[in-house]
Amino acid sequence: MLATLGGLLALLLGLAILLLPLLATELSRPRDSAWGAVVLLLGLVLVTSADRLTGAPMLGVLCGGLLIGRLAGEVSQGRWRQLTAEEQQRLWSTERWQTSLQQAGASLAHLLALLTTATSGMSQWLTQQRQPKASGKRWVRPEEPSSTSEIDSLVIDSLVTAEIPEPQPLPEPSSSQAG
Repeated sequence: MLATLGGLLALLLGLAILLLPLLATELSRPRDSAWGAVVLLLGLVLVTSADRLTGAPMLGVLCGGLLIGRLAGEVSQGRWRQLTAEEQQRLWSTERWQTSLQQAGASLAHLLALLTTATSGMSQWLTQQRQPKASGKRWVRPEEPSSTSEIDSLVIDSLVTAEIPEPQPLPEPSSSQAG
């Protein structure tokens, strides 16, 4: 239970770190996305392996979570102190957050549009790949006679008039070859 709760908190924290450059650019740094991915991975492992974490391993996970939380608090305080008073004031305004959320929504809508065009292009490509390829051969058919009775009569006439050669007797082996 505790591992699942810690994993869910880590997933939320990782998502918040990933969204930090979109929502609060003043507080973000260039490598935040990598650390956000690591925290998301930690949360995923904690949620999926919660049944195996009991006793001493769970105590280790709990202590690690407390250390990560303390480090995140120190980093966020250091970043807050680096901001000017004007930036700190602006960060608390609702107008700024509304603008940031609108920009994030526009970015998400643009991403969804790109994904839909990419999937439609991929589906078109897949349908083209699944279609049988046309060969370069061209089949030429002889002209058909006017009716099938003519064809039958031609076949019968050719069989009747065909000469069948009589079978020739096999030569007998000579005595010099038999020995």
